[in-house]
Amino acid sequence: MYQVTKRLEVAGAHSLTLPYKSKCTNLHGHNWIITVICQCADTALTNGMVIDFAYIKLAVMALDHTNLNGLVSQPTAEALAKFIADSIEHCTLVRVQESEGNEACYMKPTHVCL
Repeated sequence: MYQVTKRLEVAGAHSLTLPYKSKCTNLHGHNWIITVICQCADTALTNGMVIDFAYIKLAVMALDHTNLNGLVSQPTAEALAKFIADSIEHCTLVRVQESEGNEACYMKPTHVCL
């Protein structure tokens, strides 16, 4: 099994709809640190790669300098991690850090690439 990891930083704004008083209901931004992990068995490698790093960058940087509410209805760090994981081939895990000490992770439950 092969694994590749790409870490990128994107700036994005969002606001959350919450059933309690929170400053996060106001539009605000973060410099999100996104870590993408993709895995694949050697029999499924394309061009000798799990995935081209440039493709991961393209998918993640599409979020840069955007209002994330336009992409995900409730753009929590958890929802963004799943959104990114679902958009990248062979992606098994995405970590989204919205600030120092605050990170969410989404791992595909049954990812198998043979």
